[in-house]
Amino acid sequence: MNMLEDLKVNYGYLFEDELMEEIQQIGQYMGVPEGTMIIDIGDTITSMPLILNGAIKVLREDDKGDDLLLYFIENGDTCAMTITCCMGDTKSGIRAIAETDTELIMVPVQKMQEWFHKYKSWQTFVLQSYHTRMNELLEAVDAIAFLKMDERLLKYLRDKAIANRDELINTTHQEIAYDLHTSRVVVSRILKKLERDNQIQLHRNRIKILNL
Repeated sequence: MNMLEDLKVNYGYLFEDELMEEIQQIGQYMGVPEGTMIIDIGDTITSMPLILNGAIKVLREDDKGDDLLLYFIENGDTCAMTITCCMGDTKSGIRAIAETDTELIMVPVQKMQEWFHKYKSWQTFVLQSYHTRMNELLEAVDAIAFLKMDERLLKYLRDKAIANRDELINTTHQEIAYDLHTSRVVVSRILKKLERDNQIQLHRNRIKILNL
């Protein structure tokens, strides 16, 4: 694997050559299979991820220990919640799990503030990441507060398909229920309705999203 070439493909539109060379020198490459927990709630954050390939889902845990999906991050992204923990020297308040087989570079926290002042492109990237993730968090709150469950489920499926870059997603009704903080029975009922409405096609452990 050529880390510098992968960096140029995913971040060359933004980062200076000098910054990408520094990332190559000090960054740690990680390849994680689908379903791997990358960050857990309560972890001390010592580095932040730059995603080269794949997707990660970010979840929050309620007081009963159940997960709620916040958003997906894809290649060319990072996690603003991780940045916040790094900058504030606090423990993680989120859980990050590989949605697909994922390749990423972990950047040591010690470099983050240094680069924030040294490279304008890094400052722009961090601030834009905050802005994007904040909008996604607001969308997640709005979905819970204002959307009916069928609308919320369809949005979830479309977001998941976009993150996977495939209109055919591999998932079970129970996995969807976990992410949306609801029951498998409710998910199954709504999925059948969405199929009748020609929004999706159901297959065994797979769902095809129509009109993506």
